[in-house]
Amino acid sequence: MEKYAAYIIRKRSSSPRFQVHNNALLSAQMDEYFSEIMQNYAEWGHVIESSLGAHLINHSISQNYSVYYWRERNVEVDFILERRGKIIAVEIKSNDSENRKGLEVFKNKYNPHKIYLISNRGLSWQEFLKINPIELF
Repeated sequence: MEKYAAYIIRKRSSSPRFQVHNNALLSAQMDEYFSEIMQNYAEWGHVIESSLGAHLINHSISQNYSVYYWRERNVEVDFILERRGKIIAVEIKSNDSENRKGLEVFKNKYNPHKIYLISNRGLSWQEFLKINPIELF
């Protein structure tokens, strides 16, 4: 995925972030059992984020929207969706963290159409996977 930026030149000059289209590719590289990964919050968070990223990327092909990540200094937003001039910010918090600094900075800088926080306290990752991402717009 490319980094989100308002200008194409900045998008192209940034380092991409790798995102699998199928989580089986990620799982095949892990030495731990699934039950062990679920107990390790950091690892489990990576699996959840990768699953949601694959969901967004795979739908983007048929639904005609773009998927990016955004990072500036020490703040980030996991996924930025862009379609017909509208941008959507999606942040995933699998560890119940309430740190929304990245979303706040992004909101102030780009004024997105909508912001979604995927967490145990809001929209769960399980529910998010049931949504066709085009409905987020």
